[in-house]
Amino acid sequence: MAATDPILSFIRGSFRSVWALELLLHLRRTRDRAWAADELVQRLRGSALIVSQSLDGLMRAGLVSIDEQGRARYQPVSAELDQLVDSAQELYSRKPDAVRRTILSAGHPGLANFADAFRLWRD
Repeated sequence: MAATDPILSFIRGSFRSVWALELLLHLRRTRDRAWAADELVQRLRGSALIVSQSLDGLMRAGLVSIDEQGRARYQPVSAELDQLVDSAQELYSRKPDAVRRTILSAGHPGLANFADAFRLWRD
C-alpha cells in the first residue's frame, strides 16, 4: 500500500489509537443508538479515560456527535467522511496489521520502524 493512499491518510489523521478506531466502528454498527460514556466503557471493556479521549478525538474529526446528555452517536459530518470510514473498515477487516501499523506510525514513527524490522511477511 502506498503511503499516499487516501484511506491510509484518513486513518493516520483520524485515529490516535487502534482503540479509537474500534470505538468508532462500534458506534457505526449501532448508529441508531446514542451511547453514554459509561455504557461504552462497560460494553467495550475500556477505561473511562481512553473512552473520553477517543470520543473527543472522533468528535473533533467530525465522525461522532455528542448530545446534551453526553451520549455519543456515529454521525459523520459528510457523506464523504462516511465513505472513508466504510473504506477504512473494509481495509481493517482485510489487513488489520497494516491498519494498526498505520495508526502507530502516526504517533510513533520510530516505534513503527522498529516493529517493521521484525515482520516476516508483507500484508
